[in-house]
Amino acid sequence: MYILNEGKPELLAIRSYGTADFDGMIDVQRKSFPPPYSEELLWSKEQLSRHVAAFPQGALCAEAGGRLVGSVTGLIVNMEDYHGSHSWETIADNGYIGNHNPKGDTLYVIDVCVIPAYRKAGVGKWLMQSMYETVVHLGLKRLLGGGRMPGYAAKADIATPEQYLEKVIAGEWKDPVITFLLKCGRMPIGVERNYLDDEQSLNNAALMEWRNPFLERS
Repeated sequence: MYILNEGKPELLAIRSYGTADFDGMIDVQRKSFPPPYSEELLWSKEQLSRHVAAFPQGALCAEAGGRLVGSVTGLIVNMEDYHGSHSWETIADNGYIGNHNPKGDTLYVIDVCVIPAYRKAGVGKWLMQSMYETVVHLGLKRLLGGGRMPGYAAKADIATPEQYLEKVIAGEWKDPVITFLLKCGRMPIGVERNYLDDEQSLNNAALMEWRNPFLERS
């Protein structure tokens, strides 16, 4: 497809990532999540290898100008197995997705990132759209994931995480990640505390879903 990057059409390819892409994938992560984001949370080659082996349909990258500029990674889970609350480490098996369950009903996104130079070109939205198509293709119930709340730390003295999310949804406050997910069609369904070691979010995340509109409803 073509995207408009700074007003100029540029060819973008979204595809599965493989072994040859691992160095590029790690570079995308490093550029997308600079400090104070923890270096320990960036993908390792061993984790990426597990993604490709366990669930290649959920391991996608975006390529433009001969280099990787973004990626999204997910796994299938049955949320009933997690008893209503979870952390990123639990749901992602610390990034190794050993808990991928092909018989589950939910595609859980554990990471989506785009390098700064391409964030206004719609790359992230196309990556998310590709995951929605995976949900439909596999006949799953929904897509789910925890969204960082990097603007929350600045408001923590006057609002709980839940109140902060409400303010963002109401348009009174802006949050780069939550606003992006809303633009992608994701619906907030709650807040997970102690979700991820994230100084900017004070470890909170907004749990946001997209439901498969093609499933028959009882």
